[in-house]
Amino acid sequence: MTVRRIGLFLIRHLDVFLLSVLCATMLLGLFVLYSASAQNFERVLSQFISMLVALALMWAVANVPPQHLMRFAWPTYVAGLLLLVGVALFGEVSHGARRWLHIGVTRIQPSELMKIAVPLMLAWYFEKRERSMKLSDFAVAAVLLLVPVALIAKQPDLGTALLIAASGFYVLFLAGIGWKVIIGLTAVAAALAPVAWSLLHDYQQQRILTLLDPSQDPLGAGYHTIQSTIALGSGGLVGKGWLQGTQAHLDFLPERHTDFIFAVYGEEFGLLGILVLLLLYLLIVARGLYIAANAPSMFGRLVAGSVTLTFGTYAFVNMGMVSGILPVVGVPLPLISFGGTSMVTLLLGFGVLMSVASHPRLVKQ
Repeated sequence: MTVRRIGLFLIRHLDVFLLSVLCATMLLGLFVLYSASAQNFERVLSQFISMLVALALMWAVANVPPQHLMRFAWPTYVAGLLLLVGVALFGEVSHGARRWLHIGVTRIQPSELMKIAVPLMLAWYFEKRERSMKLSDFAVAAVLLLVPVALIAKQPDLGTALLIAASGFYVLFLAGIGWKVIIGLTAVAAALAPVAWSLLHDYQQQRILTLLDPSQDPLGAGYHTIQSTIALGSGGLVGKGWLQGTQAHLDFLPERHTDFIFAVYGEEFGLLGILVLLLLYLLIVARGLYIAANAPSMFGRLVAGSVTLTFGTYAFVNMGMVSGILPVVGVPLPLISFGGTSMVTLLLGFGVLMSVASHPRLVKQ
């Protein structure tokens, strides 16, 4: 087999345009991480290895036809629910939250699995009911969504719970839920807001209050927001230059290699650099929506649309959190922040997206 044939075999089920933009974004992330981690080469190498593993898994999933992915939808969802129940009963408590579960010699965070399992499950559910869809089907789908969301919120991990809720809502929306239902649910949610507020933990309430006025607790709850906005603002038009950011390198900026890496990026590359990153994200979202719009089945359309819109939501939430227009919820900047689990989850989702794009026919099961 020639080198050319090997190359064609490796990319035959990959969307080359999408893959190119993803790799460009991840490469940019490595440069930013090197600066944000105080030039810690070992951390950058660890992230690079996570990228290679994630790309390999993405390739494997992309080569699986959507009809086979459908078979794994409900078993993956059920397994994820059981693991979430296991976290609630036997999970490890760290920093006041119970999010991790020990399995043998390692530990896992089941909420990450649900980022993929929930859209797959809901897309599978609506695919089976495409010809006779009723309002009751949307009610059942809402229950399928709310059960894992409630378990994750209980850990507590409100940020992940809200993002998984968003991924499920995108499936419901793309499946055709009526605007009257959406408006009605919004009105109910607004009416229940005081009840929801009382159920929040003290630190979660404080984060929301800090959003309105970070200066009320400048050395406590407002510290992250104040320092990140200072970093972004000091970057100006073209930034201070790679490795030249003062907020990060003088240790004013907390969690600078994970949730607040966008502040490091903005300080060193300025507004022009931010526009480049936004362009990369927009290209990814645009390509994903194009794939979703041309999907040959409801399952493909729903799961591709949900993966794409959820990715865009991740980016918006992180950048909004760092720039002070959204509460701090602990959401990493996709493809940029340090974290192997997040990288693998994201690229698994894009593997599903590429599977939909490269397998035009969906065989009914």
